[in-house]
Amino acid sequence: MKQPAEMNTLSQILEKLRQKGYDNELTMTEDGHMKGNKIYKTYSPEDLTIIKTYRFEGHSDPGDNSVIYILKDNEENISFISDAYGMYSEQKGPGFDEFLKKINTADRDMQELF
Repeated sequence: MKQPAEMNTLSQILEKLRQKGYDNELTMTEDGHMKGNKIYKTYSPEDLTIIKTYRFEGHSDPGDNSVIYILKDNEENISFISDAYGMYSEQKGPGFDEFLKKINTADRDMQELF
């Protein structure tokens, strides 16, 4: 049985998501919701569940620290949020951190996307 390749980089994870058709990126709207770039829906925290999280830390520059949240919505569509940590965050809308805190988190040990 072939073992899956280990994925260590942000670009590898994003490419794997793209290959599986999970390339709907969510970004914060000005009114405090999330909106998809491929699935044109607007989401509140209760519409989403975080099913996996990937964290990446830059070795020399804190600006290289990033995170990817893999989410599913109430209709089982898979999306992702990609962001940098703290003051390097690229989410422009208000309340991004509070929005994330309100999203339910699935039992990640049971989730196998890759």
